[in-house]
Amino acid sequence: MHMIFLGIDVSTNRQPFTFVALEGERRLLAIGEGELLEVLAFAAGQTLAIAAISAPGRPNQGRMKDGRVRNELQPPPPPGKYTNLRRAEYELERQGIPVPHTPSREENCPPWMRKAFVLYRNLEAIGYCQHPSEEPRQWLETLSEAGFISLLGQPLLPAATLEGRLQRQLILYEQDLPVSDPMRFFEEVTRFRLLHGNLPSGNILTAPELSAMMAAFTAWLAANHPERVSRYGDPLEGEVFLPARIFPEKKISQPESPFQNKAYPLPLIDEGVER
Repeated sequence: MHMIFLGIDVSTNRQPFTFVALEGERRLLAIGEGELLEVLAFAAGQTLAIAAISAPGRPNQGRMKDGRVRNELQPPPPPGKYTNLRRAEYELERQGIPVPHTPSREENCPPWMRKAFVLYRNLEAIGYCQHPSEEPRQWLETLSEAGFISLLGQPLLPAATLEGRLQRQLILYEQDLPVSDPMRFFEEVTRFRLLHGNLPSGNILTAPELSAMMAAFTAWLAANHPERVSRYGDPLEGEVFLPARIFPEKKISQPESPFQNKAYPLPLIDEGVER
């Protein structure tokens, strides 16, 4: 019986969920999109599976207001700052990886986070347990954009652009994932195609599919090569799993121009979230 590695992207707009399922040595089993019930039906049909969701599992639990927790951090945050986010989010930002902050009240969270909370609750209702566990079906939290940055070691091109999709697909391709070599795109670009706007982008995954593929890869790593996974945060509040940085000594620095840092579809500080 093969374990299935399910990656789920929770869209920041009104599109449905996007999912990718891998098996064995990163073989593609399924890729698609659907509403909540369709994703749950696929997950429920798996006997042995790890589902990685690219979204927080629940609101922050106020851990960053606890002085003992703050004193454990390196460096500790300034007094009164960074109180309304999760420990994992603080740790990631200290690594130079921008992430959206998760408010402490569900009603203050953006719609895509609330949609994710419902997904997590339903996965648990059908028998998925938090990873790591001895149970046959597990879930873990990841953040796909942070995963791409972790592997690349620098900020990304905008996810909604063709060049951003090519960049992300190349990162996945270099990890031996079942995607087409994005460099072939440039071999097929001709003057005629460029003039007529008919670019050969059919083999380039969409941004949500790339996100779901990264999440599935993270689940595969967590099961097969846990030494290649970095864990951030507190399991009691929400632990984020990411592919480990290839060059951990290389500092991830953000570009000076705000026009170059549009990797995340949301602002780094959500409206109403205290920094």
